[in-house]
Amino acid sequence: MKRKKILQLLLAENPIKDVLVKGWVRTRRDSKDFSFLEVNDGSCLKNLQVVVDSSLDNYSEITKLSTGSAIVINGDLIPSKGAGQKWEVLARNIEIVGLAPESYPLQKKRHTDEFLRTIAHLRPRTNKYGAVFRIRSELSYAIHKFFRDRGFKYIHSPIITGSDCEGAGELFKVTTLSLENPPKKEGKVDYSQDFFGSLANLTVSGQLAAEMLALALGDVYTFGPTFRAENSHTSRHVAEFWMVEPEMAFCDLEGNMDLAEDIIKHLTAYIVDECTDDLELFAKFVDKDLMSTLDLVASSVPVRLPYTNALEILKKSGKKFEYDIDFGKDLQTEHERYLVEHHFKKPVIIFNYPKNIKPFYMRLNDDDRTVAAMDVLMPKVGEIIGGSQREERLGVLEKRIHDLSLPKEEYWWYLDSRRYGSVEHSGFGLGFERLLMLMTGINNIRDVIPFPRTPNNIEY
Repeated sequence: MKRKKILQLLLAENPIKDVLVKGWVRTRRDSKDFSFLEVNDGSCLKNLQVVVDSSLDNYSEITKLSTGSAIVINGDLIPSKGAGQKWEVLARNIEIVGLAPESYPLQKKRHTDEFLRTIAHLRPRTNKYGAVFRIRSELSYAIHKFFRDRGFKYIHSPIITGSDCEGAGELFKVTTLSLENPPKKEGKVDYSQDFFGSLANLTVSGQLAAEMLALALGDVYTFGPTFRAENSHTSRHVAEFWMVEPEMAFCDLEGNMDLAEDIIKHLTAYIVDECTDDLELFAKFVDKDLMSTLDLVASSVPVRLPYTNALEILKKSGKKFEYDIDFGKDLQTEHERYLVEHHFKKPVIIFNYPKNIKPFYMRLNDDDRTVAAMDVLMPKVGEIIGGSQREERLGVLEKRIHDLSLPKEEYWWYLDSRRYGSVEHSGFGLGFERLLMLMTGINNIRDVIPFPRTPNNIEY
């Protein structure tokens, strides 16, 4: 007999004879002649009630079932006599597959997020984290569908790279050399003897590789893990995170902002439609304003605001910020959230940032002070997308690399793309975990990724 998932059974239109269900016990209640089991298999938030008659041969064992125990149920799907549920299963046979002892740490119904982070291997079994990771799955699917429907090609950019896309130097090195006694030349580690013959790192972005494919295939995107060795303990940073990075040939900054606006609105509307039950959990227990926030994001047209105008608004706000703001300084989360949540009360796209706070590859504007960069700011999370029109002019790009003291020889292949048939092109990076924070109202990035990688934490 083929197993039926609980989601399928709860959506059934008619009773079903002979169903096979496999899952984990959430609760057990015993009466004189029956036991009632709440069973969940991860396919949805809701549990399936299983009614167990005392006449079953192993009934005495069933009355010892604890939370977390795994069971297999044979029975009939019948209309439920209990309130709040349409169906239940009347069991004919129950097999105990794995009994969870009393030491199972999820016996209580409510646990703090701090405690659950210490048992990240078990927290997906809770309602909250099961819902998070179902939404994460749906959102991943929706991203691929969004781009496919618009003619984008999905590419796989390298995870091991010799380039520092952002130029910030916060890279994890990849090496096979002995850490105790590495070969040296002129007092420095000789990476020419390493596996790749030169220094290699985990990537901070797939952008540079994606640009190469965009200049061959037109519109492309990459969606994968990226890494940053930033010793940060804030609620917004992890060392391993996922990025969605489209790149588009023959596209300027305006077209880039259009796509950024489109994808956020589309994905928000999709999750609201497809993940109703899971979102209701977050709206009830995590963020009371979640649904109104998502409605705002899905329906409103973001304000498009030059960086200099944003500075003017912040300076005239009368609000005392922790971080000073002036031309040439990047906006902090407190500035971004003020603009979105207090001044405009809607999403904001800021563009044309000072060149000194942005990477080398962003297109230099005619004022020689700013670049054609843009950031998309959302309620509760601040920046969620960062992107730009890329510098397509070979001479200007070479000068930017020189001015920033970057090793030109490491970007020879990147410069070739400007040497042979260069065109205007644009792209951006969408932080997948920050998008999940927006969708769920969760305010700590460690709680939207299954196994967070943070300083001093790589237990799993």
